[in-house]
Amino acid sequence: MVDSRDDENVVRRRRECLDPRCKHRFTTYERMEAPRLFVVKKDGRREQYSREKVLNGLRRACEKRPVSESQLEAVASDLERELFSRGESEVPVVTIGEKLMEALKALDKVAYIRFASVYRSFDVENIQEELATLLAK
Repeated sequence: MVDSRDDENVVRRRRECLDPRCKHRFTTYERMEAPRLFVVKKDGRREQYSREKVLNGLRRACEKRPVSESQLEAVASDLERELFSRGESEVPVVTIGEKLMEALKALDKVAYIRFASVYRSFDVENIQEELATLLAK
């Protein structure tokens, strides 16, 4: 191991192959395995929480917007920290959606509207109302 750094819940290690002919360097990331968390869907189904699913939703909402991947990772990390600190094994999908919309509203208004329109199944009138609310602030 050449170098090791702790970044919140991730340990980043720079490693080097010990074979004298190789000396290839590579990076590994070690993430603390969190307790299992289940998301309770609107129809009552339960599925395991997926960070990737959250990030994919955020990426779609922020597509072609000036929001960096590191900002999206930070939103996902903040969400996870909050959800796991509750100490509950199940969380309603509504809680996750509302937290993500709050974060997107602070990051990028267009991404917020995109996310909210899918999450809340907005029609044209709902989008107009939400835009009016945003513009009034």
